[in-house]
Amino acid sequence: MEKFTVKIEGMMCGMCEAHIADTIRTAFPEAGKVKASVLTRQSSKRPWRTRAIHSFRYLRSRIKSAGCSGGKINMKPDYKNWMPKGMVLTGVGATALLLVLFIVFGLTGLVSGTAKTVLFIVFLALTLIALAVTVWMYLLYRAFSYNGKRQLSKQIIDGVAEYVKLPQGGRGLDVGCGSGALTIACAKRNPQAHFVGIDRWGKEYASYNKPLCESNAKAEGVRNVAFMRGDAVKLDFPDESFDAVTSNYVYHNIPGDKQKYLLETLRVLKKGGTFAIHDIFSKSRYGDMQAFVKKLKAMGYEKAELIPTDNDRFIKKGEAAWTELAGSAILTGRK
Repeated sequence: MEKFTVKIEGMMCGMCEAHIADTIRTAFPEAGKVKASVLTRQSSKRPWRTRAIHSFRYLRSRIKSAGCSGGKINMKPDYKNWMPKGMVLTGVGATALLLVLFIVFGLTGLVSGTAKTVLFIVFLALTLIALAVTVWMYLLYRAFSYNGKRQLSKQIIDGVAEYVKLPQGGRGLDVGCGSGALTIACAKRNPQAHFVGIDRWGKEYASYNKPLCESNAKAEGVRNVAFMRGDAVKLDFPDESFDAVTSNYVYHNIPGDKQKYLLETLRVLKKGGTFAIHDIFSKSRYGDMQAFVKKLKAMGYEKAELIPTDNDRFIKKGEAAWTELAGSAILTGRK
């Protein structure tokens, strides 16, 4: 079952709590089974009244009224976090384990002499390293969170989407769509066009999948999108299929000739179509990108340029360093 977080706000009598799920099922029969549970806060002024303060899950993008006083159902997309919460928790667990080993073998009398000294140093060093890495991952998690204050991921997505413009009835392609964030952002900016998001959704990104993308599109009220499985290395589309192509932090994760992958993406772009590809274009990953830009111009691409985004355009310089996004730039132009 696809999942959304849906908040129901508004005063309602306690008797209605048990019937809200039935109300949603009746209003949205296509939702299927609805998992519903309400946490209520009793009013101090009117103890016989309660306020729903928790959430329901269902599968519809429209906002309608529910409950005695017509509280609204607000759906929220879930674009996940570029730093998985599981990795942060793994770091916490590893740090805790190393701390226990440090205490047992480095501080107690379980071992003695040279062995104790060596274990003291080793486990202390490992504990401090694990702690530093865990703190770093936690800070990344906070910075990338769509629900936090910084919302760095959202800022980057919105920044890339600004470069994507489609004509009336045009088609756009987002390569490596993940949770659908960039695909949906581009579709919202181009309601007169249609956007396709593709991804292979591998095991290393298990929380990202096609149903998640479709659920997020519904939560955003975006209908001019479609999602399908695909491979950035070999796109399953004919030449010149799209009026625009885009991607965000995709190719640097793929082993092999990344400039070749860029050309494969540009292959499906129509003559006159635009491209906006955002990635970490470091020389160690991509080779000489300035030479690649010159190559594109020699092939007939117009206004091809590589615009740094780690200089306060999308990301602050200091942030780019500690978030490992240094070298970020957007490759843009027209075919």
